[in-house]
Amino acid sequence: MNTPLEGNFHRLLRWLLGLVLVWAALGKLADLQEFYGALLAYRLPLPGGLLRGSAIVMPWLELLSGLLLLWGRRHPGALAWGLLLFAVFALGTGQAWLRGLDISCGCLDLRLAGVAPGSAAAGWLESARFACLRAVALTAIALHLLRRERAAWAAA
Repeated sequence: MNTPLEGNFHRLLRWLLGLVLVWAALGKLADLQEFYGALLAYRLPLPGGLLRGSAIVMPWLELLSGLLLLWGRRHPGALAWGLLLFAVFALGTGQAWLRGLDISCGCLDLRLAGVAPGSAAAGWLESARFACLRAVALTAIALHLLRRERAAWAAA
């Protein structure tokens, strides 16, 4: 049984995921070329066309999923997309971290939070290591919420 406190906590988690996705999307949509450059910095063994397509499609998926999570409509589907996006981010940033790439993850526009580009804080927050840990935590939250949704469906 779900108590009001649990429901509010889970709603807060859903909003957190939604805000992170919208924040990430807005920064990328403001400069798709910069985001594409950030993707290239990962030096992934993927065709250029796939990376260009990802640079165009990914921010729109983030924005749509984030808005749906914030709105509270269709959130099981939005959670599933968010889970997939966060897992991909965790894999991408994790492989960059393991390979020792000194890159900015390209995940969030920290200027929206008042963090100056090139500052020590920006360097740490955008590092592959911190981005990977952040993505793993967000993946875990999305997975928890999606499991909760599935349990609610099964009980209904």
